[in-house]
Amino acid sequence: MTGDTRTAAATEATYDRAGFGRAIRRGRRPALLVVDFTYGFTDPTYPTGADMSAPVHATRRLLDTARAAALPIAFTTIAYGPGEVRSLTWLDKATGMASLTTGSRLVEIDAALDRRPEEPVFVKHGASAFFGTGLASYLVATGADTLVVTGATTSGCIRASVVDAVQLGFPVLVPRTAVGDRDDGPHEANLFDIQQKYGDVVELDDALAYLAAVEGEGGGR
Repeated sequence: MTGDTRTAAATEATYDRAGFGRAIRRGRRPALLVVDFTYGFTDPTYPTGADMSAPVHATRRLLDTARAAALPIAFTTIAYGPGEVRSLTWLDKATGMASLTTGSRLVEIDAALDRRPEEPVFVKHGASAFFGTGLASYLVATGADTLVVTGATTSGCIRASVVDAVQLGFPVLVPRTAVGDRDDGPHEANLFDIQQKYGDVVELDDALAYLAAVEGEGGGR
Protein backbone atom coordinates (compact mmCIF):
# COMPACT_ATOMS: atom_id res chain seq x y z
CA MET A 1 0.00 0.00 0.00
CA THR A 2 1.48 3.35 -1.03
CA GLY A 3 1.61 6.43 1.19
CA ASP A 4 -1.11 8.10 -0.87
CA THR A 5 -3.33 5.03 -0.53
CA ARG A 6 -2.80 4.92 3.25
CA THR A 7 -3.61 8.64 3.51
CA ALA A 8 -6.78 8.25 1.44
CA ALA A 9 -7.91 5.29 3.54
CA ALA A 10 -7.24 7.21 6.77
CA THR A 11 -9.20 10.20 5.48
CA GLU A 12 -12.13 8.00 4.52
CA ALA A 13 -12.06 6.40 7.97
CA THR A 14 -12.00 9.79 9.69
CA TYR A 15 -15.02 11.03 7.77
CA ASP A 16 -16.87 7.74 8.26
CA ARG A 17 -16.30 7.89 12.03
CA ALA A 18 -17.78 11.39 12.05
CA GLY A 19 -20.89 10.14 10.27
CA PHE A 20 -20.27 11.60 6.82
CA GLY A 21 -20.63 9.93 3.44
CA ARG A 22 -24.02 8.30 3.96
CA ALA A 23 -26.30 7.68 0.99
CA ILE A 24 -29.05 10.14 0.08
CA ARG A 25 -32.73 9.37 -0.37
CA ARG A 26 -33.68 9.08 -4.04
CA GLY A 27 -37.07 10.39 -5.03
CA ARG A 28 -39.49 9.27 -7.71
CA ARG A 29 -39.27 12.39 -9.89
CA PRO A 30 -35.68 13.53 -10.52
CA ALA A 31 -34.76 16.58 -12.55
CA LEU A 32 -31.57 16.97 -14.57
CA LEU A 33 -29.59 20.19 -14.13
CA VAL A 34 -26.85 21.02 -16.64
CA VAL A 35 -24.63 23.74 -15.18
CA ASP A 36 -22.70 26.07 -17.51
CA PHE A 37 -21.90 23.70 -20.34
CA THR A 38 -21.48 26.71 -22.60
CA TYR A 39 -18.69 27.28 -25.08
CA GLY A 40 -16.91 29.54 -22.60
CA PHE A 41 -16.32 26.39 -20.53
CA THR A 42 -16.35 23.57 -23.09
CA ASP A 43 -14.21 25.12 -25.84
CA PRO A 44 -10.52 25.01 -24.84
CA THR A 45 -9.63 27.75 -27.35
CA TYR A 46 -11.10 30.24 -24.87
CA PRO A 47 -8.99 31.13 -21.78
CA THR A 48 -11.95 30.24 -19.54
CA GLY A 49 -12.52 26.91 -21.28
CA ALA A 50 -11.10 23.39 -21.08
CA ASP A 51 -11.53 20.07 -22.87
CA MET A 52 -14.95 19.02 -21.58
CA SER A 53 -15.71 16.60 -24.43
CA ALA A 54 -15.99 13.54 -22.17
CA PRO A 55 -18.35 15.08 -19.56
CA VAL A 56 -20.36 16.74 -22.34
CA HIS A 57 -20.80 13.34 -23.99
CA ALA A 58 -21.82 11.77 -20.67
CA THR A 59 -24.30 14.60 -20.08
CA ARG A 60 -25.81 14.09 -23.52
CA ARG A 61 -26.51 10.48 -22.61
CA LEU A 62 -28.24 11.62 -19.42
CA LEU A 63 -30.22 14.21 -21.36
CA ASP A 64 -31.42 11.63 -23.87
CA THR A 65 -32.55 9.36 -21.05
CA ALA A 66 -34.28 12.17 -19.14
CA ARG A 67 -36.02 13.32 -22.32
CA ALA A 68 -37.28 9.81 -23.01
CA ALA A 69 -38.72 9.73 -19.48
CA ALA A 70 -40.24 13.23 -19.84
CA LEU A 71 -38.40 14.45 -16.75
CA PRO A 72 -37.71 18.11 -15.90
CA ILE A 73 -34.50 19.44 -17.46
CA ALA A 74 -32.84 22.80 -16.88
CA PHE A 75 -29.66 24.49 -18.10
CA THR A 76 -27.68 27.41 -16.73
CA THR A 77 -25.32 29.91 -18.31
CA ILE A 78 -23.24 32.73 -16.88
CA ALA A 79 -23.74 35.95 -18.86
CA TYR A 80 -22.88 39.54 -17.97
CA GLY A 81 -23.98 42.88 -19.29
CA PRO A 82 -21.65 45.91 -19.20
CA GLY A 83 -22.98 47.18 -15.87
CA GLU A 84 -22.57 43.80 -14.20
CA VAL A 85 -18.99 43.46 -15.43
CA ARG A 86 -18.12 46.75 -13.73
CA SER A 87 -19.94 46.13 -10.46
CA LEU A 88 -19.88 42.47 -9.41
CA THR A 89 -17.46 41.59 -6.62
CA TRP A 90 -16.87 38.05 -7.91
CA LEU A 91 -15.32 39.48 -11.07
CA ASP A 92 -12.66 41.24 -9.00
CA LYS A 93 -11.44 37.77 -8.04
CA ALA A 94 -12.34 35.81 -11.19
CA THR A 95 -11.49 38.39 -13.84
CA GLY A 96 -11.62 35.87 -16.67
CA MET A 97 -15.34 35.43 -16.14
CA ALA A 98 -15.89 38.99 -17.38
CA SER A 99 -15.44 37.68 -20.93
CA LEU A 100 -18.76 35.80 -20.60
CA THR A 101 -20.77 38.65 -22.05
CA THR A 102 -24.43 38.56 -23.01
CA GLY A 103 -24.90 37.72 -26.69
CA SER A 104 -21.43 36.22 -27.19
CA ARG A 105 -20.71 32.65 -28.29
CA LEU A 106 -19.11 31.97 -24.92
CA VAL A 107 -22.49 32.00 -23.14
CA GLU A 108 -24.29 29.73 -25.65
CA ILE A 109 -25.15 26.17 -24.60
CA ASP A 110 -22.84 23.70 -26.36
CA ALA A 111 -24.68 22.41 -29.44
CA ALA A 112 -23.56 18.85 -28.66
CA LEU A 113 -26.23 18.81 -25.94
CA ASP A 114 -29.04 19.61 -28.40
CA ARG A 115 -31.02 21.74 -25.97
CA ARG A 116 -34.73 21.75 -26.77
CA PRO A 117 -36.88 24.93 -26.78
CA GLU A 118 -38.94 23.71 -23.83
CA GLU A 119 -35.82 23.21 -21.68
CA PRO A 120 -35.23 26.50 -19.82
CA VAL A 121 -31.88 28.26 -19.53
CA PHE A 122 -31.39 30.17 -16.28
CA VAL A 123 -28.92 33.05 -16.52
CA LYS A 124 -26.75 33.45 -13.45
CA HIS A 125 -24.13 35.94 -12.34
CA GLY A 126 -22.41 33.89 -9.66
CA ALA A 127 -21.40 30.33 -8.92
CA SER A 128 -24.65 28.76 -7.70
CA ALA A 129 -27.36 27.85 -10.19
CA PHE A 130 -29.90 28.93 -7.56
CA PHE A 131 -28.63 32.33 -6.47
CA GLY A 132 -30.63 35.09 -8.13
CA THR A 133 -32.40 32.74 -10.57
CA GLY A 134 -35.82 31.13 -10.88
CA LEU A 135 -34.44 27.58 -10.80
CA ALA A 136 -35.89 26.60 -7.41
CA SER A 137 -39.37 27.77 -8.44
CA TYR A 138 -39.08 25.79 -11.69
CA LEU A 139 -38.14 22.62 -9.84
CA VAL A 140 -41.02 22.99 -7.41
CA ALA A 141 -43.48 23.71 -10.24
CA THR A 142 -42.42 20.60 -12.13
CA GLY A 143 -42.69 18.38 -9.06
CA ALA A 144 -39.00 17.49 -8.92
CA ASP A 145 -37.93 15.78 -5.71
CA THR A 146 -34.30 14.91 -6.54
CA LEU A 147 -31.63 16.66 -8.60
CA VAL A 148 -29.05 15.07 -10.90
CA VAL A 149 -26.32 17.67 -11.49
CA THR A 150 -23.86 17.77 -14.38
CA GLY A 151 -21.67 20.46 -15.90
CA ALA A 152 -18.72 22.70 -15.04
CA THR A 153 -16.73 23.37 -13.07
CA THR A 154 -16.64 20.80 -10.30
CA SER A 155 -14.75 23.06 -7.89
CA GLY A 156 -16.84 26.14 -8.63
CA CYS A 157 -20.36 26.20 -9.99
CA ILE A 158 -21.07 22.48 -9.47
CA ARG A 159 -20.10 22.53 -5.82
CA ALA A 160 -21.94 25.80 -5.16
CA SER A 161 -25.07 24.54 -6.90
CA VAL A 162 -25.00 21.21 -5.04
CA VAL A 163 -24.63 22.93 -1.66
CA ASP A 164 -27.55 25.26 -2.38
CA ALA A 165 -29.69 22.40 -3.72
CA VAL A 166 -29.22 20.42 -0.49
CA GLN A 167 -29.97 23.49 1.63
CA LEU A 168 -33.19 23.95 -0.35
CA GLY A 169 -34.20 20.36 0.38
CA PHE A 170 -33.28 18.55 -2.83
CA PRO A 171 -31.31 15.30 -2.58
CA VAL A 172 -28.49 15.45 -5.14
CA LEU A 173 -26.68 12.96 -7.34
CA VAL A 174 -23.53 13.94 -9.25
CA PRO A 175 -22.49 11.50 -11.99
CA ARG A 176 -18.71 11.47 -11.75
CA THR A 177 -17.96 11.46 -15.48
CA ALA A 178 -20.58 14.13 -16.31
CA VAL A 179 -18.82 16.98 -14.48
CA GLY A 180 -15.50 18.54 -15.33
CA ASP A 181 -12.88 21.03 -14.22
CA ARG A 182 -9.72 22.65 -15.53
CA ASP A 183 -7.46 20.43 -13.41
CA ASP A 184 -7.76 17.00 -11.82
CA GLY A 185 -6.72 18.15 -8.34
CA PRO A 186 -9.62 20.54 -7.67
CA HIS A 187 -11.96 18.19 -9.53
CA GLU A 188 -11.19 15.19 -7.31
CA ALA A 189 -11.02 17.19 -4.09
CA ASN A 190 -14.45 18.66 -4.63
CA LEU A 191 -15.97 15.35 -5.67
CA PHE A 192 -14.69 13.99 -2.38
CA ASP A 193 -16.31 16.82 -0.42
CA ILE A 194 -19.59 16.47 -2.29
CA GLN A 195 -19.67 12.74 -1.62
CA GLN A 196 -18.90 13.15 2.06
CA LYS A 197 -21.14 16.13 2.89
CA TYR A 198 -23.71 17.06 0.27
CA GLY A 199 -24.74 14.42 -2.26
CA ASP A 200 -23.94 11.08 -3.83
CA VAL A 201 -21.17 10.98 -6.43
CA VAL A 202 -22.24 8.09 -8.64
CA GLU A 203 -21.19 6.26 -11.77
CA LEU A 204 -22.82 7.24 -15.04
CA ASP A 205 -24.57 3.88 -15.48
CA ASP A 206 -26.16 4.24 -12.04
CA ALA A 207 -27.53 7.68 -12.91
CA LEU A 208 -28.78 6.49 -16.30
CA ALA A 209 -30.57 3.53 -14.73
CA TYR A 210 -32.15 5.78 -12.10
CA LEU A 211 -33.49 8.21 -14.70
CA ALA A 212 -34.73 5.41 -16.95
CA ALA A 213 -36.48 3.64 -14.08
CA VAL A 214 -38.95 6.49 -13.54
CA GLU A 215 -40.12 6.47 -17.16
CA GLY A 216 -43.90 6.26 -17.28
CA GLU A 217 -44.29 7.26 -13.61
CA GLY A 218 -45.69 10.70 -14.22
CA GLY A 219 -43.75 12.24 -17.09
CA GLY A 220 -43.40 15.94 -17.67
CA ARG A 221 -45.95 18.53 -16.65
